[in-house]
Amino acid sequence: MTPEELKSLIQTIILQAGSAGEINLDLQDGLDVRVERPRVREHGDWATNVAMQLGKKVGMNPRDFAQLIVDKLVADPGIDHAEIAGPGFINITVNAAAAGELARNIVELGQSYGHSDALDGHVINLEYVSANPTGPIHIGGARWAAVGDSLARILSACGARVVREYYFNDHGSQIDRFAKSLLARARGQEAPEDGYGGQYIEDIAQAVMAEHTNENNPLEQEDSLAQEFFREHGVTRMFGEIKKELANFRVEFDVFFHEDTLHESGAVDQAISELRSQGVIFEDEGATWIRTTDFGDDKDRVIIKSDGNAAYFAGDIAYYLDKRERGADHVIIMLGADHHGYIGRMYAMARAFGDRAGKGENLEILIGQLVNLVKDGQPVRMSKRAGTIVVLSDLVDAAGVDAARYSLVRAAMDTTLEIDLGLISSHTNENPVYYVQYAHARTKSVDANAAAHGVTREHFDPALLDSAADSELIAKLAQFPDIVTQAAQLREPHRVARYLEEVAGAYHAWYGASRVTPRGDEGVSDVHRTRLWLNDAAGQVLANGLHLLGVSAPDKM
Repeated sequence: MTPEELKSLIQTIILQAGSAGEINLDLQDGLDVRVERPRVREHGDWATNVAMQLGKKVGMNPRDFAQLIVDKLVADPGIDHAEIAGPGFINITVNAAAAGELARNIVELGQSYGHSDALDGHVINLEYVSANPTGPIHIGGARWAAVGDSLARILSACGARVVREYYFNDHGSQIDRFAKSLLARARGQEAPEDGYGGQYIEDIAQAVMAEHTNENNPLEQEDSLAQEFFREHGVTRMFGEIKKELANFRVEFDVFFHEDTLHESGAVDQAISELRSQGVIFEDEGATWIRTTDFGDDKDRVIIKSDGNAAYFAGDIAYYLDKRERGADHVIIMLGADHHGYIGRMYAMARAFGDRAGKGENLEILIGQLVNLVKDGQPVRMSKRAGTIVVLSDLVDAAGVDAARYSLVRAAMDTTLEIDLGLISSHTNENPVYYVQYAHARTKSVDANAAAHGVTREHFDPALLDSAADSELIAKLAQFPDIVTQAAQLREPHRVARYLEEVAGAYHAWYGASRVTPRGDEGVSDVHRTRLWLNDAAGQVLANGLHLLGVSAPDKM
């Protein structure tokens, strides 16, 4: 019996009690039953405080309400016993057969175990990374690549249709500086003071020259034409390198959206016209403004400057409207630590269109914090390639894709992250990704050893999974669907990583206390065969969880 099944059972008991008139039931606020693992193992397998939450609402003393629930719980064949503690907590012990049946369910469900329909029907546009095409992806962008891709996988596992989107800021002054820097390096000059440095600028400039010089040598043209030449070909090449770097990091996108198209297509004018029809546009000092203060912003915002050019915010408005018109009912944008001031104006803009903004609403903005790399106790300094920053390729070169992705996703995104390159490259249990992957590899080793001893899954008796180690591992595996749903609803992929570490710990403990293969002349028994099911269930959960994080589940270490 999983926590979800137990929740469903308790909900059914409460609903039936309401229908029978035993309690006064008003479900205006819904029926939210929480089932958790008790901190003290002796208190049972699961615990719920639902009687304390709903006691007053149903017109009963919490302990009396808890007794009503307990009396009906123990009548279910899957419940061994239930008891009331304190002011109304209910501690529940599931019988071994009902608990052990989960092992077979997991194996039979395979890769779909942990999936749900919690977000079925939702179309979510998830925008992440979105680095300017002026250089390699820096370590902060690498964090968004790992977290964003993992979140997309988790949302999809909960039934949402997710559109993974990358926004290329290929319109504006930063692209002009990039083109000027390429032109300068092609001429053998230093980059402009406000330009971009690093070996990659030299590499791109030379590559563009080698590929296109036969067509029309840009160095023989006037500066404006030469700059436009490097703007076109340099951005295209940088764009290609970024795509390749992300693909190597196991990060794929459904849409690569170019900012330039918003201005070329008239989408900006269309968005402003839509807002004008809402009565939130006004003119002042020769500029066009949106009255965002009516929707919670700290000041009104210019969208068309007095010189007639569109402000950067105008593109943001048009881009949001474009996403909604493409069918997204949720737009999630993942931004770096320097974008806190961006939230108020964006939420106000969404509200001006008549949408809701905030956690779980039509528009949701997630802010991530910085990443610091250390090695041998010292900060890792700048990249040789980028010149001024540590980039994604530096981390992958030092630790590999698996360790890099896992390390970037295992901490809450709104906290500053410090990664020890020495630790995440080590083959020790102190390295979290190694610890989890080794647990999966161990399940495969047990499989191979079992086959060599003639132990197969031809028989399964869940009642035989009755040891303390069996119970602990089964209970931990049972939490996986709920963990995935929580990670999706809270936008917190790190919950999956931390959970996998707990599963690995429970599995390693179970491995030390249980045998799947017989000793010496001992014959193969149904206990061995049944434990093989549990071993394989643990391996399946570890593999499924690692897949959600974009990390491999190796058969050997």
